[in-house]
Amino acid sequence: MAGLYIGSTQGYSGKNLLTLTLGLKLQKEGYKVGYMKPVGAVPTQVDGKLGDEDALFVQEILGLNEDPELLTPVVVDHDFKVKAFKGEYDPQHLIEKIEKAYNELSKDKDVMLVAGSGSMYSGRYCNVDGVTLVKKFGFKTIILDRFEQELHYDYLAVLKDELQDLMLGTVLNDIPEQFQEELNSMILPFLERKGITPLGVIPKDPLMGAIKIADLAKRLSGRIIVASEKADKIVENFLIGTMQVENFMTHFKKNPNVAVIVGGDRSDVQLVALEGNCQCLILTGNLYPNDIIMTRAEVLGIPIVLVREDTFSVAKKMDEILSMIKLRDVIKVNHGTKLVGSVLDFGAIKQALDLK
Repeated sequence: MAGLYIGSTQGYSGKNLLTLTLGLKLQKEGYKVGYMKPVGAVPTQVDGKLGDEDALFVQEILGLNEDPELLTPVVVDHDFKVKAFKGEYDPQHLIEKIEKAYNELSKDKDVMLVAGSGSMYSGRYCNVDGVTLVKKFGFKTIILDRFEQELHYDYLAVLKDELQDLMLGTVLNDIPEQFQEELNSMILPFLERKGITPLGVIPKDPLMGAIKIADLAKRLSGRIIVASEKADKIVENFLIGTMQVENFMTHFKKNPNVAVIVGGDRSDVQLVALEGNCQCLILTGNLYPNDIIMTRAEVLGIPIVLVREDTFSVAKKMDEILSMIKLRDVIKVNHGTKLVGSVLDFGAIKQALDLK
């Protein structure tokens, strides 16, 4: 029975999406697929049992129905952290707990997908990090690396040195078109010289970083004051409406599906954004728009979100939110698994796992 660990160089890299893509593909080919997430960082209660929200979501999509405490034997909540830092947990006991759950979940399976949490070193403080688990259980491993200004190629090289043949290769995620030339001419040859096999390059896709307006309003501690019935529309990016109207118009035309963050007193920019069919207006400073803006937004069906904080603070929050979007929407799952499936080297992965 093959065990495959899906890890990453950092959190929010796309591990759930990669796990789902692999799981659904293998199931379609007739393999019995098991799944677990040894360490969870998003605690939730299910029938009085502590589990991990991400793990429960993934197993639901895969059509599995395992005990939450087996699915994620170690759940990191505040109480766990306090005890761990006080030295009240025996690391060996935690490993044994994971091993027992793995053995139970892997019965009668052709392959087990084991999802990491955070980076490959998250959990080192209590010896349940990805590197420790991979070495302990001998899992074959795929490391996901997400582009953020650049790739974490040093990190990948260090992991290859640590994991040796257990590291099957890497999947590079969220690669913008303008980085492709550098990737092909420099980064990929470097990785191959280091013995790191590229198993897929996932292009940047706006939909995968999108968020519903209703969820966005909640994350910003704001409230929708106009067109709340349209709050299911998605936002892919944002623009800040602090510039002159002429300059704003130039930027706005190049960026579809954006939220426009603007002070509640800037009716000139607000009107341009509405007439340009922005996804929503986010008005800062807790300042209500005038009646003309309210009426026009209602007619056009464009939600207005009112928030208390200043424009700079809201923009900073927006940037963080859009870089850490969780995979929760069925539309995203369908779109994302097709996208990832189209670039993954399934043949190489199956061969490495001895799946015929």
